[in-house]
Amino acid sequence: MKIGIIGAGSIGLLFASYLDQDFDVTLYTRTKEQAAEINQNGVCVKNGSSEMAALPKAKAFAEWNGTDHLTIITVKQYQLQPIIERIGKLTDDPSNLLFLQNGMGHLELLQSIQGHNLFVGTVEHGALRENLNTVRHNGEGVTNAAVFRGSPERLVEFSSKVPANFPVILRENYYEMLVNKLIVNAVINPLTAVLYVTNGMLVSNPFYLETAKRLTAEVCFILNIENVNAQLKRVAGVCQNTFNNRSSMLKDLENGRLTEVDAILGYLLRVAARNEKPAPLVEALCWMIRGKELDGEGES
Repeated sequence: MKIGIIGAGSIGLLFASYLDQDFDVTLYTRTKEQAAEINQNGVCVKNGSSEMAALPKAKAFAEWNGTDHLTIITVKQYQLQPIIERIGKLTDDPSNLLFLQNGMGHLELLQSIQGHNLFVGTVEHGALRENLNTVRHNGEGVTNAAVFRGSPERLVEFSSKVPANFPVILRENYYEMLVNKLIVNAVINPLTAVLYVTNGMLVSNPFYLETAKRLTAEVCFILNIENVNAQLKRVAGVCQNTFNNRSSMLKDLENGRLTEVDAILGYLLRVAARNEKPAPLVEALCWMIRGKELDGEGES
Protein backbone atom coordinates (compact mmCIF):
# COMPACT_ATOMS: atom_id res chain seq x y z
CA MET A 1 0.00 0.00 0.00
CA LYS A 2 1.42 3.37 -1.03
CA ILE A 3 1.20 6.09 1.60
CA GLY A 4 1.88 9.75 0.91
CA ILE A 5 2.52 12.17 3.76
CA ILE A 6 2.27 15.90 3.12
CA GLY A 7 4.22 17.91 5.65
CA ALA A 8 7.55 17.05 7.22
CA GLY A 9 7.22 18.72 10.59
CA SER A 10 7.22 16.72 13.81
CA ILE A 11 4.07 14.70 13.06
CA GLY A 12 4.95 14.13 9.41
CA LEU A 13 8.41 12.81 10.28
CA LEU A 14 6.98 10.66 13.06
CA PHE A 15 4.37 9.08 10.79
CA ALA A 16 6.85 8.57 7.96
CA SER A 17 9.30 6.76 10.21
CA TYR A 18 6.83 4.36 11.82
CA LEU A 19 4.71 3.68 8.73
CA ASP A 20 7.81 2.99 6.62
CA GLN A 21 8.07 -0.33 8.48
CA ASP A 22 5.00 -1.72 6.66
CA PHE A 23 4.14 0.62 3.80
CA ASP A 24 5.69 2.22 0.71
CA VAL A 25 5.98 5.76 2.10
CA THR A 26 6.68 9.00 0.26
CA LEU A 27 7.12 12.14 2.34
CA TYR A 28 6.26 15.40 0.58
CA THR A 29 8.21 18.33 2.01
CA ARG A 30 7.86 22.09 1.69
CA THR A 31 11.44 22.53 0.46
CA LYS A 32 13.73 20.62 -1.87
CA GLU A 33 16.47 21.00 0.76
CA GLN A 34 14.58 18.91 3.29
CA ALA A 35 13.69 16.27 0.70
CA ALA A 36 17.36 15.97 -0.26
CA GLU A 37 18.40 15.63 3.39
CA ILE A 38 15.88 12.85 4.02
CA ASN A 39 16.77 10.99 0.81
CA GLN A 40 20.44 11.10 1.74
CA ASN A 41 20.29 10.39 5.48
CA GLY A 42 16.81 9.01 6.17
CA VAL A 43 14.64 9.93 9.17
CA CYS A 44 15.87 9.48 12.73
CA VAL A 45 13.39 9.00 15.59
CA LYS A 46 14.61 9.47 19.15
CA ASN A 47 12.56 7.81 21.88
CA GLY A 48 14.11 8.12 25.31
CA SER A 49 17.67 6.83 25.01
CA SER A 50 16.96 4.77 21.88
CA GLU A 51 17.05 5.78 18.22
CA MET A 52 15.30 4.33 15.17
CA ALA A 53 16.20 4.96 11.54
CA ALA A 54 13.80 4.87 8.58
CA LEU A 55 14.33 5.38 4.87
CA PRO A 56 11.12 6.77 3.33
CA LYS A 57 11.30 8.43 -0.07
CA ALA A 58 11.06 12.23 -0.01
CA LYS A 59 9.92 14.68 -2.66
CA ALA A 60 9.00 18.36 -2.72
CA PHE A 61 5.26 18.98 -2.43
CA ALA A 62 5.23 20.34 -5.98
CA GLU A 63 5.64 16.72 -7.16
CA TRP A 64 2.54 15.40 -5.34
CA ASN A 65 -0.14 14.19 -7.75
CA GLY A 66 -2.61 12.43 -5.45
CA THR A 67 -1.97 8.92 -6.79
CA ASP A 68 -0.90 7.31 -3.48
CA HIS A 69 -3.44 4.87 -2.09
CA LEU A 70 -3.79 7.14 0.95
CA THR A 71 -2.38 10.61 1.52
CA ILE A 72 -1.99 11.86 5.10
CA ILE A 73 -1.94 15.65 5.46
CA THR A 74 -0.05 16.68 8.61
CA VAL A 75 0.50 20.42 8.04
CA LYS A 76 -1.06 23.00 10.35
CA GLN A 77 -4.50 24.36 9.56
CA TYR A 78 -3.24 27.73 8.31
CA GLN A 79 -1.04 25.89 5.78
CA LEU A 80 -3.90 23.93 4.21
CA GLN A 81 -5.13 26.35 1.54
CA PRO A 82 -2.52 25.61 -1.19
CA ILE A 83 -2.99 21.88 -0.58
CA ILE A 84 -6.76 22.17 -0.95
CA GLU A 85 -6.27 24.16 -4.15
CA ARG A 86 -4.03 21.39 -5.49
CA ILE A 87 -6.61 18.75 -4.54
CA GLY A 88 -9.20 20.68 -6.53
CA LYS A 89 -7.07 20.28 -9.66
CA LEU A 90 -6.70 16.49 -9.40
CA THR A 91 -8.37 14.82 -12.40
CA ASP A 92 -7.64 11.11 -11.84
CA ASP A 93 -9.65 8.68 -9.72
CA PRO A 94 -10.86 9.92 -6.31
CA SER A 95 -8.02 10.34 -3.83
CA ASN A 96 -8.14 9.10 -0.23
CA LEU A 97 -7.12 11.95 2.07
CA LEU A 98 -6.60 11.84 5.85
CA PHE A 99 -6.38 15.25 7.52
CA LEU A 100 -4.59 15.44 10.90
CA GLN A 101 -4.99 19.03 12.09
CA ASN A 102 -5.61 20.40 15.57
CA GLY A 103 -8.89 22.12 16.31
CA MET A 104 -11.91 22.06 14.02
CA GLY A 105 -11.43 25.12 11.84
CA HIS A 106 -10.28 22.92 8.97
CA LEU A 107 -13.72 21.31 8.65
CA GLU A 108 -14.94 24.52 7.07
CA LEU A 109 -12.16 24.23 4.47
CA LEU A 110 -12.89 20.56 3.75
CA GLN A 111 -16.44 21.40 2.71
CA SER A 112 -15.05 22.80 -0.56
CA ILE A 113 -13.42 19.49 -1.59
CA GLN A 114 -15.59 17.46 -3.93
CA GLY A 115 -15.22 13.99 -5.43
CA HIS A 116 -12.68 12.55 -3.00
CA ASN A 117 -12.80 10.31 0.07
CA LEU A 118 -12.09 12.52 3.07
CA PHE A 119 -11.01 11.31 6.50
CA VAL A 120 -10.11 13.27 9.63
CA GLY A 121 -8.11 12.25 12.65
CA THR A 122 -6.52 13.22 15.93
CA VAL A 123 -3.00 12.41 17.08
CA GLU A 124 -2.24 11.64 20.72
CA HIS A 125 1.52 11.20 20.26
CA GLY A 126 3.93 13.82 21.52
CA ALA A 127 6.62 14.79 19.01
CA LEU A 128 9.24 17.48 18.53
CA ARG A 129 11.24 18.02 15.35
CA GLU A 130 14.91 18.68 16.12
CA ASN A 131 16.17 19.30 12.59
CA LEU A 132 15.26 18.56 8.96
CA ASN A 133 15.28 14.78 9.42
CA THR A 134 15.20 14.13 13.18
CA VAL A 135 12.15 13.92 15.44
CA ARG A 136 11.89 13.15 19.14
CA HIS A 137 8.97 10.94 20.16
CA ASN A 138 8.09 12.50 23.52
CA GLY A 139 4.92 10.61 24.30
CA GLU A 140 3.42 7.44 22.85
CA GLY A 141 -0.28 7.36 22.10
CA VAL A 142 -2.70 6.45 19.34
CA THR A 143 -4.11 8.01 16.20
CA ASN A 144 -7.90 8.24 16.00
CA ALA A 145 -9.49 8.42 12.55
CA ALA A 146 -13.00 8.64 11.12
CA VAL A 147 -14.74 9.16 7.80
CA PHE A 148 -15.70 12.77 7.07
CA ARG A 149 -17.17 12.03 3.64
CA GLY A 150 -16.94 9.23 1.08
CA SER A 151 -15.97 5.57 1.08
CA PRO A 152 -14.12 4.18 4.14
CA GLU A 153 -12.42 1.32 2.25
CA ARG A 154 -8.85 2.66 2.15
CA LEU A 155 -8.99 3.97 5.74
CA VAL A 156 -10.12 0.56 7.00
CA GLU A 157 -7.36 -1.17 5.03
CA PHE A 158 -4.76 1.28 6.33
CA SER A 159 -5.79 0.92 9.98
CA SER A 160 -5.60 -2.88 9.70
CA LYS A 161 -2.01 -2.82 8.43
CA VAL A 162 -0.30 -0.21 10.63
CA PRO A 163 2.52 -1.39 12.92
CA ALA A 164 1.39 -2.66 16.33
CA ASN A 165 3.51 0.01 18.04
CA PHE A 166 1.80 2.81 16.08
CA PRO A 167 -1.95 2.00 16.25
CA VAL A 168 -4.73 3.74 14.33
CA ILE A 169 -8.18 3.40 15.92
CA LEU A 170 -11.28 3.88 13.76
CA ARG A 171 -14.06 5.99 15.24
CA GLU A 172 -17.66 6.04 14.07
CA ASN A 173 -18.43 9.69 14.80
CA TYR A 174 -15.89 12.19 13.46
CA TYR A 175 -17.55 15.15 15.19
CA GLU A 176 -17.44 13.59 18.67
CA MET A 177 -13.83 12.51 18.10
CA LEU A 178 -12.75 16.01 17.06
CA VAL A 179 -14.73 17.75 19.81
CA ASN A 180 -13.03 15.71 22.52
CA LYS A 181 -9.61 16.68 21.14
CA LEU A 182 -10.71 20.29 20.59
CA ILE A 183 -11.62 20.74 24.25
CA VAL A 184 -8.23 19.42 25.35
CA ASN A 185 -6.42 21.68 22.88
CA ALA A 186 -8.54 24.73 23.72
CA VAL A 187 -7.63 24.48 27.40
CA ILE A 188 -4.03 23.25 27.44
CA ASN A 189 -2.58 25.06 24.41
CA PRO A 190 -3.53 28.69 25.09
CA LEU A 191 -3.07 28.52 28.87
CA THR A 192 0.42 27.00 28.67
CA ALA A 193 1.35 29.46 25.91
CA VAL A 194 0.22 32.52 27.86
CA LEU A 195 1.51 31.29 31.23
CA TYR A 196 4.72 29.93 29.65
CA VAL A 197 4.53 26.63 31.56
CA THR A 198 4.62 22.91 30.82
CA ASN A 199 1.38 20.95 30.58
CA GLY A 200 1.72 19.49 34.05
CA MET A 201 1.78 22.88 35.73
CA LEU A 202 -1.88 23.34 34.83
CA VAL A 203 -2.79 20.62 37.34
CA SER A 204 0.01 20.99 39.89
CA ASN A 205 -0.52 24.72 40.46
CA PRO A 206 -3.92 25.23 42.17
CA PHE A 207 -4.46 28.67 40.66
CA TYR A 208 -3.71 27.47 37.14
CA LEU A 209 -5.97 24.45 37.77
CA GLU A 210 -8.87 26.70 38.76
CA THR A 211 -8.38 28.69 35.56
CA ALA A 212 -8.34 25.45 33.55
CA LYS A 213 -11.59 24.36 35.22
CA ARG A 214 -13.35 27.60 34.33
CA LEU A 215 -12.04 27.55 30.77
CA THR A 216 -13.17 23.93 30.33
CA ALA A 217 -16.65 24.88 31.55
CA GLU A 218 -16.83 27.80 29.10
CA VAL A 219 -15.70 25.67 26.15
CA CYS A 220 -18.29 23.00 27.03
CA PHE A 221 -20.95 25.71 27.26
CA ILE A 222 -20.08 26.93 23.77
CA LEU A 223 -20.21 23.40 22.35
CA ASN A 224 -23.36 22.32 24.25
CA ILE A 225 -21.43 19.64 26.14
CA GLU A 226 -23.27 18.77 29.36
CA ASN A 227 -20.80 16.51 31.17
CA VAL A 228 -18.20 19.10 32.09
CA ASN A 229 -16.61 16.91 34.76
CA ALA A 230 -15.84 14.17 32.25
CA GLN A 231 -14.14 16.69 29.96
CA LEU A 232 -12.19 18.21 32.83
CA LYS A 233 -11.02 14.72 33.80
CA ARG A 234 -9.88 14.20 30.20
CA VAL A 235 -7.95 17.50 30.22
CA ALA A 236 -6.33 16.74 33.58
CA GLY A 237 -5.38 13.26 32.39
CA VAL A 238 -3.59 14.64 29.35
CA CYS A 239 -1.75 17.14 31.55
CA GLN A 240 -0.61 14.35 33.87
CA ASN A 241 0.42 12.03 31.01
CA THR A 242 2.41 14.80 29.30
CA PHE A 243 3.54 16.48 32.52
CA ASN A 244 6.89 17.80 31.28
CA ASN A 245 5.84 18.48 27.69
CA ARG A 246 5.48 21.95 26.21
CA SER A 247 2.31 22.37 24.18
CA SER A 248 2.46 22.87 20.42
CA MET A 249 1.16 26.43 20.77
CA LEU A 250 3.86 27.31 23.29
CA LYS A 251 6.55 25.75 21.08
CA ASP A 252 5.25 27.68 18.07
CA LEU A 253 5.58 30.98 19.91
CA GLU A 254 9.01 30.05 21.28
CA ASN A 255 10.22 29.28 17.76
CA GLY A 256 8.75 32.35 16.10
CA ARG A 257 6.01 30.49 14.22
CA LEU A 258 2.35 31.27 13.75
CA THR A 259 0.07 29.28 16.05
CA GLU A 260 -3.12 27.35 15.37
CA VAL A 261 -5.15 29.79 17.45
CA ASP A 262 -7.68 30.33 14.65
CA ALA A 263 -8.27 26.60 14.21
CA ILE A 264 -8.84 26.17 17.95
CA LEU A 265 -10.04 29.33 19.71
CA GLY A 266 -11.12 31.10 16.53
CA TYR A 267 -13.40 28.19 15.69
CA LEU A 268 -14.94 28.34 19.18
CA LEU A 269 -15.56 32.07 18.86
CA ARG A 270 -17.34 31.56 15.54
CA VAL A 271 -19.55 28.87 17.09
CA ALA A 272 -20.28 31.14 20.08
CA ALA A 273 -21.17 34.05 17.80
CA ARG A 274 -23.55 31.93 15.71
CA ASN A 275 -25.36 30.82 18.85
CA GLU A 276 -25.17 34.23 20.56
CA LYS A 277 -23.25 32.86 23.54
CA PRO A 278 -20.73 34.87 25.57
CA ALA A 279 -17.17 33.52 25.56
CA PRO A 280 -15.08 35.95 27.65
CA LEU A 281 -12.22 33.60 28.58
CA VAL A 282 -11.86 32.15 25.09
CA GLU A 283 -11.98 35.62 23.56
CA ALA A 284 -9.40 37.03 25.97
CA LEU A 285 -6.99 34.13 25.41
CA CYS A 286 -7.43 34.42 21.65
CA TRP A 287 -6.47 38.11 21.81
CA MET A 288 -3.45 37.31 23.99
CA ILE A 289 -2.12 34.67 21.60
CA ARG A 290 -2.67 36.89 18.59
CA GLY A 291 -0.96 39.71 20.48
CA LYS A 292 2.08 37.52 21.04
CA GLU A 293 2.14 36.71 17.32
CA LEU A 294 1.90 40.40 16.47
CA ASP A 295 4.73 41.22 18.85
CA GLY A 296 6.99 39.03 16.76
CA GLU A 297 7.02 35.85 18.84
CA GLY A 298 4.88 34.11 16.24
CA GLU A 299 6.09 35.55 12.96
CA SER A 300 6.51 32.87 10.29
